[in-house]
Amino acid sequence: MMDLPRTFQAMQLDRPGARLSLVERQMPAIQPDEMLIAVLACGVCRTDLHILDGEIPEARYPIVPGHEVVGKILAMGAEVDGFTVGDRVGVPWLGHSCGACPFCLTEQENLCDRPEFTGCTRDGGYADYIVANAQFCFPIPPRFSDAEAAPLLCAGLIGWRALRMAGEARKIGFYGFGAAAHILTQIAVWQGREVYAFTKSDDIAGQNFARELGCIWAGGSDTQPPVLLDAAIIFAPVGSLVPAALKAVRKGGRVICAGIHMSDIPSFPYADLWGERAILSVANLTRTDGTEFLDAADRSGITPTVEIFKLTDANEALRRLRQGSLKGAAVLTP
Repeated sequence: MMDLPRTFQAMQLDRPGARLSLVERQMPAIQPDEMLIAVLACGVCRTDLHILDGEIPEARYPIVPGHEVVGKILAMGAEVDGFTVGDRVGVPWLGHSCGACPFCLTEQENLCDRPEFTGCTRDGGYADYIVANAQFCFPIPPRFSDAEAAPLLCAGLIGWRALRMAGEARKIGFYGFGAAAHILTQIAVWQGREVYAFTKSDDIAGQNFARELGCIWAGGSDTQPPVLLDAAIIFAPVGSLVPAALKAVRKGGRVICAGIHMSDIPSFPYADLWGERAILSVANLTRTDGTEFLDAADRSGITPTVEIFKLTDANEALRRLRQGSLKGAAVLTP
């Protein structure tokens, strides 16, 4: 194994509500099923804001956030198979599953009873290095740059799982047009679907961006689309969008909540749900989601739009994400 530094830098969150601070960490040891990875890029996800705000009960502190990690393998444990030192890999949100609970035994490891989450219960990619379980890492298609690949690892991947839940929906609405929606719009258009984008009413730039990517229509989330939708995916963590989306979908339509956290859903008339409409949620990802999505992302020719920040500017990237002033996705580079 190549000589490695004994310490490395990371942006650490000590407690909910605090700012991230630059710290020096000891180089960790790796277990037989793990890999040591030099971080090349790490996406900034809305879930990182929820961890910052203390809204994810499972989160442990102090923690190094970041679960959209692209890096190069530097060392591997004795039990790792299928990878080679020097390979470029992606590290997603789901960092480990127990392999023994009823969900894991039925290929539903996304619902594992004893999971580990990158950047939440195990240290993530806001750092120079990360240790990851090899079974939950994915090869990155070579046509994507490091920064372009980073948001695929959550914004794209969780969005893909939500899109699969939409079934054969041809007319589909995306509520919240950030990192996930801008990737999934390109995928959905490639699949031949009609995409309708919902943003904040005054977000004219976001609506124009949506149209540039192929959306049929773009407007405020407080307005009705010009046609009834077959399905709607809610990326914004705003519970009041659920009743709004129910009004926008046809009978038999689906409303899919794609975030790990959402504000409370207000009451609404049963008539808005009636007609065999359904409300579904997306929880984490499976390894099959990862391999299928990255293949589709490669074949579809999509190009993520990214804004690059230095690792030490992580607080600024998070501020911009909270403000809603990013076009596409924010990505940190060491």
